[in-house]
Amino acid sequence: MGFTVTIDKEKCVGCEECVDICPVEVFEMGDDEKSEVVNGEECMGCESCIEVCEEDAIVVEED
Repeated sequence: MGFTVTIDKEKCVGCEECVDICPVEVFEMGDDEKSEVVNGEECMGCESCIEVCEEDAIVVEED
């Protein structure tokens, strides 16, 4: 059992909150200055990223 993490690039404002809070470094800032998923397989499903994302740009789904 794992998790799939997706970011809605149209909603993401590049605040870096998800990058800062993720305990397993799922996110990184991309060249477009928006967050991107780089280690999605590491996601533990804690949903800390969802809690800090004021734009509701992140979805975490259980596989």
